[in-house]
Amino acid sequence: MMTDNNQQTPQASVANPATPQVPDITAVSKLLQLESMARAASSAEALQFMIVNETRRLVPYRQAYLFLSAHPIKRDCKLVAASSIAIVEKNAPFATWLEKLLEKVFTSETISTQRLLDVASCPEELKEGWNEFSLPFVLWTPLKMPDGTFIGGLWTTREVPWQENELPLLKRLGETYGHAYVAVTSRKDLYHRPKTVTVAVWVIIVFLLLVFVKPIKLSALAPAEVIAKEPVVVSSPMDGVISEIEFSPNTHVSKGETLFVFEDTNLRNEYNVAEKTLAVAEAEYRKAAQGSFGDTKSKAQVSLLQAQTELHKSKLKFARELLDKITVKAEKSGLLIYSDKSDWIGKPVQVGERVMEIADTDKIQLKVNLAINDAIVLREGAKVEVFLDANPLHAIEATVNSTSYLAEKYSQDTLSYRVYAEFDDIENEKLRIGLQGTAKMYGERVSVFFYLFRRPISYVRQLLGI
Repeated sequence: MMTDNNQQTPQASVANPATPQVPDITAVSKLLQLESMARAASSAEALQFMIVNETRRLVPYRQAYLFLSAHPIKRDCKLVAASSIAIVEKNAPFATWLEKLLEKVFTSETISTQRLLDVASCPEELKEGWNEFSLPFVLWTPLKMPDGTFIGGLWTTREVPWQENELPLLKRLGETYGHAYVAVTSRKDLYHRPKTVTVAVWVIIVFLLLVFVKPIKLSALAPAEVIAKEPVVVSSPMDGVISEIEFSPNTHVSKGETLFVFEDTNLRNEYNVAEKTLAVAEAEYRKAAQGSFGDTKSKAQVSLLQAQTELHKSKLKFARELLDKITVKAEKSGLLIYSDKSDWIGKPVQVGERVMEIADTDKIQLKVNLAINDAIVLREGAKVEVFLDANPLHAIEATVNSTSYLAEKYSQDTLSYRVYAEFDDIENEKLRIGLQGTAKMYGERVSVFFYLFRRPISYVRQLLGI
């Protein structure tokens, strides 16, 4: 019994706050030295290494673990550094056990308070790990920012009990480490939730939600061109080769003027041959008709020769009609539109092939080639804004009057829908056929969210097939 009393006497004297404490000049010196080292750390990694390894200069311990939290006053601390270990493996058994122990032992309030722990503090399901990964006596010292926000803590263990005079030293050092960590780490990397920031975040979230649900008109951009409205198409009246074109492109022509001429050598030869063949057939027919009065054989050939004569008359008439078509004339006055003379002179063309157009310069419209990837629902009367290349700063308004049902080939690898629109104020705009630019077409009203993410959503649906 005397032995037990002698063993308890030193502990009681240490725990008694009324016992006078003599200032330890050496401990104060080491504390100041560690504070100086903490403030001199150049990076968060250097400070972490210094915390777990150099703190034993002030207070002896066997092992130290540094935890940091991404959330204030919460028990989801993660192990970031350990004494005598260069790199902490996050999935190591001791690291996992320590993180679970902190979550079980501390509450949201107690985790920010310095606390002594032993095996009795450990939950039953984790006591087996205590014997394997921890020493008997543990001291938890929280790290706080200058405003009191909890950012982590220092877990120190050793074989002997912690002394009363060691606790204030480590508590003071924890405050210093928290202040130093703020100095070397960007404020945005330390999660904190001041009331003003929380309100601002919620204001931003509500604002974004209101913006995303705001209805706006869906729009699409596409290349546009000013074209003639209801032009007269000049097509080839027959198969042949164009030998001459009288007028250059974009020239005003009058009704009845010759536009182009076909090569007539073969046609004239065919006409001459048909004319002579008809003359021979008529001569044979007359001869047979005259001899039919006295010759039974000649009488039998009259009908056949008459039919052959009619056939050759038809061939001659057809050759005459083709010969008359070698000259193509304008059916109305207007602006002559085609590519270039060199594209057509000497080129074989087929009957019905489009060669030119004659347009009324006062009757124009807008043609837009809307790519299938940008296709939106356009109804008759939809608004269009046109920015011509000749004047890109001025928008010209137009109204959709028709769209093609099927997509057509626009360029080498592009399919597009043709959209035709009428200009709203053609009299006050300096427009001419052939001007090109970009048209912005407005469709139905949709939310801002759909407007911004329409194409990503379409891509994801095509990629995943949903």
